Amino acid sequence: MNTTLKEGIDWVGYIDWTVRDFHGYKTDSGSTYNAYLIRDEKCAVIDAVKAQYVDKYIARIQALTDLKNISYVVCNHAEPDHSGGLPGIMEACPQAELVCNAKCKDALEKHFDTSAWKWRIVEDGDSISLGKRTLSFINTPMVHWPESMFTYVPEDKLLFSMDAFGQHFATAFRFDDEEPLDVIMQEAKAYYANIVMLYGRPIAQTLDRAAELEIEMIAPSHGVIWRSHLKEVLAAYRKWVVCKPTPKVIVLYASMWQATEHMAEAILEGVQEHEVEARFYNVDATHSTQIATEVLDCAAIAIGSPTLNNTLMPNLAGVLCYLKGLRPTQKKGFAFGSYGWSKRGGASEVEDAMKEMKIELMQEPIRSQYVPTPEILEQCREAGRAMGRYAEQFTK
Repeated sequence: MNTTLKEGIDWVGYIDWTVRDFHGYKTDSGSTYNAYLIRDEKCAVIDAVKAQYVDKYIARIQALTDLKNISYVVCNHAEPDHSGGLPGIMEACPQAELVCNAKCKDALEKHFDTSAWKWRIVEDGDSISLGKRTLSFINTPMVHWPESMFTYVPEDKLLFSMDAFGQHFATAFRFDDEEPLDVIMQEAKAYYANIVMLYGRPIAQTLDRAAELEIEMIAPSHGVIWRSHLKEVLAAYRKWVVCKPTPKVIVLYASMWQATEHMAEAILEGVQEHEVEARFYNVDATHSTQIATEVLDCAAIAIGSPTLNNTLMPNLAGVLCYLKGLRPTQKKGFAFGSYGWSKRGGASEVEDAMKEMKIELMQEPIRSQYVPTPEILEQCREAGRAMGRYAEQFTK
């Protein structure tokens, strides 16, 4: 496995082949916790790994240099998948200074016993000379925590981008040109949608700052390192930060006795009369990770639930809670669903959730008491046609 980014700069992280959940994000492809070693007149380690993998991380560093040579350990982000190994590396390298910004120091002190650590607090625009190389620091608040920071090596045109541009993707290869680009881009899209979608504005500001730098390589803290396809991932991020719509419509539903499912199928039939991409998801069979990934760039979405105990079906309620937290933008849609003896809950609560997400409503909810009649199913088809017509305008 090639782990060398540049002469004297190597990957020293950990490949987590078996992780399948990341606080609700379903990581079927595993993940990596990327950390990097820079060897110069002074040596620096960029970030750490999860606590349980710290021994392997330290062993990778020791294979390249004596731990006594480490002058700096940089922490770009205090979240435990990156900082969990810090107590171990700081104990192994007592001479090293922990380099971070003031907000990160505060967060680390609330996670760990840092009483024996040496600190080097940096501000936006500060730099540290390693000899032939320089570490420059760029604060990136809310990308995706308040203390987040990039580290840039101008001599190598190399950006250590923390969680930005990452992917939860375990692979034996470290670089973007060693795996199929479509696979990597889909993993990057899923990562963006499920981790940082709600931070589109600060990410857009960060992209503007990054555009001022000369960058030949981007080394994120998860997944592969970008060295050949920077243009593609940067262009994708420009679209994702605004949830730019594509000609795609989603029909998302839960059902109890198939009444709402029949309504969903009729909506889908209407959508498919137009030349647009259609996605059809029963929440009982589809994880919220996949749904959020598809919602990121859809143009329109119909969401349906029957009434159960004067409220929603529980699995759909969970998906809506997840989506509300991610705050997708630039979407249109409507609610639908069946009911028995009470119109409370069901489609009404779905519509309330859509309003909270600021989805522009295309019409009033479509409701069916018990089994939908042919007339109601035709209403569903016509609503689907309207979504299809709307989505068609985003065809390239």
